[in-house]
Amino acid sequence: MITPSMHTITWVQPDIEEERWEFFNHPAKQEWYRSHAVTWEQIVSRFDRGELVSYPRSAAIGEIPVALSYHGFDDYQTFLARAKRGYRKNYSRMEDSLQSAGSLTLKAPIILCSGGEGLLFSGYRRLCLGWNYGMVPYVWLVPLKQAI
Repeated sequence: MITPSMHTITWVQPDIEEERWEFFNHPAKQEWYRSHAVTWEQIVSRFDRGELVSYPRSAAIGEIPVALSYHGFDDYQTFLARAKRGYRKNYSRMEDSLQSAGSLTLKAPIILCSGGEGLLFSGYRRLCLGWNYGMVPYVWLVPLKQAI
């Protein structure tokens, strides 16, 4: 999917294996995994059933509230703009590349969905890049529980 603006970002399916750290080590996400009984094996087995969907700047994607999406500008200031240099560095590189080339191809941020609730699993910096350039980014939305 392509997000148009003065600049463009082409969003592609991410590789779940590159995001293992988010499941096993990210402290802010552990409670969500426990409360939804989500396992790594479940994420991996359902991952290819995900789809690219647009995600306008919001705390929800459609009717699904998304935990840790930090969609407001104040959130951006707290979690990215004022973050430690190492965390900001990748965002700055993407931003410089986008401004220089005018277009980028990026792995879509990942949102997991279970029990009518979502979690921004990975890709906050990529999501912010789209939002901050007036785009409606695309995310890889992964349904973890099959509908009955």
